[in-house]
Amino acid sequence: MIYNQYGKTGLKVSRFGLGCMRFPKDEKEAIEMVRFAIDHGVNYLDTAYLYNDSEIITGKALKEGYRDKAYLATKCPLGREFISKYEDLEKCLDEELMRLGTDHIDVYLLHGLDFDSWQKAQKLDALTFLDKMIAKGKILHKAFSAHAPLVLFKEIVDATDFEMAQIQLNILDVHQQAGVEGLEYAAKKGMAIVVMEPLRGGFLLNNVPAEVQAVIDAYPEKRSLAEWCFRWLYNMPEVSVILSGTSNLEQLQDNLRIFEQANSEVMPEEEWNLIAKIREAFESKKSIQCGACRYCMPCPRGVDIPEIFRLYNNYQLVKPYGVDVYAYQKTILSAGTGADQCVSCGLCMKHCPQGLKIPDLLQQVHQEFMELFNARARARGRDVK
Repeated sequence: MIYNQYGKTGLKVSRFGLGCMRFPKDEKEAIEMVRFAIDHGVNYLDTAYLYNDSEIITGKALKEGYRDKAYLATKCPLGREFISKYEDLEKCLDEELMRLGTDHIDVYLLHGLDFDSWQKAQKLDALTFLDKMIAKGKILHKAFSAHAPLVLFKEIVDATDFEMAQIQLNILDVHQQAGVEGLEYAAKKGMAIVVMEPLRGGFLLNNVPAEVQAVIDAYPEKRSLAEWCFRWLYNMPEVSVILSGTSNLEQLQDNLRIFEQANSEVMPEEEWNLIAKIREAFESKKSIQCGACRYCMPCPRGVDIPEIFRLYNNYQLVKPYGVDVYAYQKTILSAGTGADQCVSCGLCMKHCPQGLKIPDLLQQVHQEFMELFNARARARGRDVK
């Protein structure tokens, strides 16, 4: 296992971090997997209050001396309704400490910051809360995760002396959310960077287009798509930890094999070109043939047309995974740049070199995304807004 500096914290962490969101249903099997990972060099575990029983199972796995062998990261569910005042923040943290069976959290994150939850964080003075919990010894390092656009991501990074940022990054999301630019921006400030969704929840590997597989098969160095995705990430020295959630021992063992030699700056130019070809092959399958030329911009109503189409195309490639649906709801609509603002003036169509019927497509995307978002909300028993 390769170990890496964790920003300015002084921690040395395994390049592969075990994501604890996708445990198998059998609790005994899940506990054995966590301990197997630690026994084979993994010393970074990522869980969250919102991951069903993940904190409880992780806590059980860390008994019998395993707590001293791993750094533990978990998250404050700031966006949920039961956190409505400052006092709720520590109450929730104390519950998490009890679930995890520990007296401190190594890295505590404000979970999934977007426009709404970031405003709530400021209203509840969550940044002061983090500092007070460090003073009390309940947490050691403060951090955040975000599915936020770049401009908001930078605002959060600059708001306080966060020690780590957890971002979504993979070969398709180079420019989505924080993206590579956000990665480099935070790293220059000395922050550790933890990458989530390196395989988009595993859905990058589902129904791989024949065009993508042909590119991989034609390359002389034989690696799976998963290996190329991980290699592209660990090649970047700014990436401290790459999280991968495994749901069985076979997946875990394969990840451990891939990360045996996960050194940075190992990719020659030919491999960079291969990743670009893989990305192009994926994008050739997009549903809306938008070339992102931005000739349609600026929209007089502020609709971010290219970004909306990009989210939809990404969703179509790896559905049913809903991260793009979430991003549309929580970043595009919250910023007032969603397709709901379109009044079908047709100005964009006059400049589109592809001849796309943009207003009709915007309506289609908005309707489909909102139906999916509302269906997920109803499944969770939450009110749909």
